[in-house]
Amino acid sequence: MRAGAWGDQRHRSWSLFRYVHPSEEDLWVLAGKPRPRGRKERWANGLRDEKPLLVPRDAPFQLATCPLTAVDVLVLRFFLEYQWFVDFAVYSVGVYLFTEAYYAVLGPVQEANIAVFWCLLTLAFSLKVFLMVTRLYFSAREGGERSVCLTFAFLVLLLAMLVQVVREETLELGLEPGLASVIQNLEPVLKKEGWDWALPGVKLAVRLGLAVLGSLLGAFLIFPGLRLAQTHQDALTLNADRPLLQLLLHTSFLSPLCTLWLWTKPVARDLLYQAPMKNATTSLPSEGAFDSLRLWALVVLCLLRLAVTRPHLQAYLCLAKARVEQLRKEAGRIEAREIQQRVVRVYCYVTVVSLQYLTPLILTLHCTLLLKTLGGYSWALGPAPTPLAPPQSSDTLVSVDPAEDEAQRTAAQVAGVLGSLLTPLFLRGVLAYLIWWTAACQLLSSLFGLYFHRHLAAA
Repeated sequence: MRAGAWGDQRHRSWSLFRYVHPSEEDLWVLAGKPRPRGRKERWANGLRDEKPLLVPRDAPFQLATCPLTAVDVLVLRFFLEYQWFVDFAVYSVGVYLFTEAYYAVLGPVQEANIAVFWCLLTLAFSLKVFLMVTRLYFSAREGGERSVCLTFAFLVLLLAMLVQVVREETLELGLEPGLASVIQNLEPVLKKEGWDWALPGVKLAVRLGLAVLGSLLGAFLIFPGLRLAQTHQDALTLNADRPLLQLLLHTSFLSPLCTLWLWTKPVARDLLYQAPMKNATTSLPSEGAFDSLRLWALVVLCLLRLAVTRPHLQAYLCLAKARVEQLRKEAGRIEAREIQQRVVRVYCYVTVVSLQYLTPLILTLHCTLLLKTLGGYSWALGPAPTPLAPPQSSDTLVSVDPAEDEAQRTAAQVAGVLGSLLTPLFLRGVLAYLIWWTAACQLLSSLFGLYFHRHLAAA
């Protein structure tokens, strides 16, 4: 691709543009044949059978451009799902901001946080969108997409198991303290029922569940990562004369690596607290301030990736011109309908590409918001937050009024057991693991995509 070919001023506008395939009249001219005007002329020329029009591959194709409007994308597949999902994610963030402001002013303690339910619904819808898009690759009979998904899923399953055995001194996800709090709270309940033998199984089930969830995320993120690598390269070429935008594109592409560093203790926390200081009077941030800085860093990285959405989508839409220009390097002839299909397919797939780009971002952002709320963190860069309340004993968790009926006692017992399981320490570990693992899968798939598009695809 040549950046000079895309230097038109309208290409710099904030609205996206797409390429329009050449008309049949233009293709007849490029083929060097006059187009029959009607059925009688076809019969007179002996064209009783409709033969496909063949055009030289090295013909000078000229593709017109037009702005991408809401009317154009309204008929595309998955556009309604895309619009609904993005709107819901925006509303979820709005509810979260309003709830945080409400709690900061009034400080209610006993009220349920409705923003948590909105964020949990957004996570569920993100997984649904991942499943919907990945199902396209499994429905394809040719191309090997299904094999790529399964291979990457099994590979990341092994890596997810290896990550969970890394010690907290190296990777401070908080899984070990979280599981320890769950076992501590669950042990009295199971001993009371005579099921204390199941304690090791609970810990193993949680770890296996996290590994399987990591494997699913790996299968969901392999093709979004491959697509991101391609649009990243094309966006850099398209904006070769804009160094600031190229810096933002590079930073956005490496943002998953920054996320991995945030939980790597020797890189982030130890480097900050144990690095030699020339000025000994410099005050270091507290432990709570460091956790708040980590949350703010995740939000900023998500906003940065959101800011460069348009260059990535525009780079994808410019693939139509690149595919047509590739024909000039080939010999022989090609059907006119295939030329049109090469251009139209890029445009028809833009909603899927948008979902592949935005869904990991929305998933990471809402996991970060949940980590702050359910993990007991604070947005303030001040002293450490109030320590987590010690877990209640099993007697307190399951105690109910004897006058209540059996259904109410059962509901109270279930709520007590769930409260002992879903402790803030455990939720910290699970949400930090999801954020870290999502970034790891994005980094692996995008780096593999860079290698694929630079070496394997060219070959």
